[in-house]
Amino acid sequence: MEQRQMRNRKTNVIVFFTDQQRWDTTGLHGNPAGLTPNFDRWAAEGTHLFNTFTCQPVCGPARASLQTGLYATTTGCYRNGIPLPEHARTLANEFHDAGYKTGYIGKWHLASTKTEPVPEKLRGGYQYWLASDSLEHTSDTYDTVVYNNDNERVKLPGYRVDALTDAAIRYVNGHQNDPFFLFLSFLEPHHQNRRDDYPAPYGHADSYISAWTPPDLAELGGTSQRHLPGYYGMVKRLDEALGRLMDTLISLDMADSTVVLFTSDHGCHFKTRNEEYKRSCHDSSIRIPTAIWGPGFQGGGRIRELVSLIDLPPTLLHAAGLEIPAGMQGRSIVPLIKRQEVDWPSEVFVQISESQVGRAIRTKRWKYSVSAPQRDAIKDSSSDLYVEEFLYDLQADPWELNNLIESEAHRAVKRVMRERLIRRMVEAGELPPRIEAVQEHPRGQLKVLDSECQE
Repeated sequence: MEQRQMRNRKTNVIVFFTDQQRWDTTGLHGNPAGLTPNFDRWAAEGTHLFNTFTCQPVCGPARASLQTGLYATTTGCYRNGIPLPEHARTLANEFHDAGYKTGYIGKWHLASTKTEPVPEKLRGGYQYWLASDSLEHTSDTYDTVVYNNDNERVKLPGYRVDALTDAAIRYVNGHQNDPFFLFLSFLEPHHQNRRDDYPAPYGHADSYISAWTPPDLAELGGTSQRHLPGYYGMVKRLDEALGRLMDTLISLDMADSTVVLFTSDHGCHFKTRNEEYKRSCHDSSIRIPTAIWGPGFQGGGRIRELVSLIDLPPTLLHAAGLEIPAGMQGRSIVPLIKRQEVDWPSEVFVQISESQVGRAIRTKRWKYSVSAPQRDAIKDSSSDLYVEEFLYDLQADPWELNNLIESEAHRAVKRVMRERLIRRMVEAGELPPRIEAVQEHPRGQLKVLDSECQE
């Protein structure tokens, strides 16, 4: 009894973080391939954040936001290859100061593409370290190479997902009596860069040849027919890893004292929207599977409000009973779970880099995106002038196949969305820009009611 009380004095927190995983890989989002039975079950028992979106659809910036609770332009990590500032306050710092042990396993991507192994000063304050900055370059499918606290090269046995999961299970087992915050960061289902393929465990991809294809990929193609079988196989193995981790918590009598967050950094559009797999405003790039279970989240049901990746750091702190720093730019979802009256934003704000200097907002009905073609997508983090680029009616066109940005009938919608986007940019710390409207043309019988502009 004394050991149990010691173990439960604080709520443990685990982040199960995947890379480049579309929201519609999960059964709860309608994928019929049976890839995620563990995620589906645990999300149904806990809290499923049905409408969750990244605030920056590329690896490093998204990770900087998740570690700090700040937008990428606030941390300065607006693109890959910019190290997280040494003075940045991270989740590891917050939990450590509250008496937690902190651990990081897997892909970091917040030091520099030229920094391996990651020096201690660039590890975000994590105490236990078994990671690589760019895991896709230090390892391969069955060659998992990471570095430990002493910057020693460590090769872990097994398929990469399993190797990292085994390490996480060892960490949990070794910290049964310590409150801990563990960040488990996978590379899968991200592509293996040097070959540009999606390598599933041996035999897994064969099960998903000609499997269900999301409508956007069915129409636009890209590399989806070549890559979906491997991608699905990777997702399946990640879900199996989630099941193993949850089994570990159950077997150690820790499931009732541990909050587990499942989420991803961004999605994957399989080169249908640009020449890469992400870095666009489309849901295939920005919408991510997210659920939380554990103390305070069991029976939370399906939350349909629009949630941003930047809302997850304050949520984790809130769940652990810790104070949320005033500077964090997101907000905790705990009041939504408790069904409290809360003035929750009716849109999510997205910053886009590397493919373009872009900004977007997404409401339940509309997607509106602008870009700054006169700016360098690598050198410039923002602009004082943007041009309208995309408008989608997500009610009539959920797969974003009909761009309405030039539609004369949608002038009022664009005006409302333009104002909302500028307001969100200012709230994020940016200067108010000028947004140029594109030339409009009649679009047949299209018509928008006044009441629909605000949806």
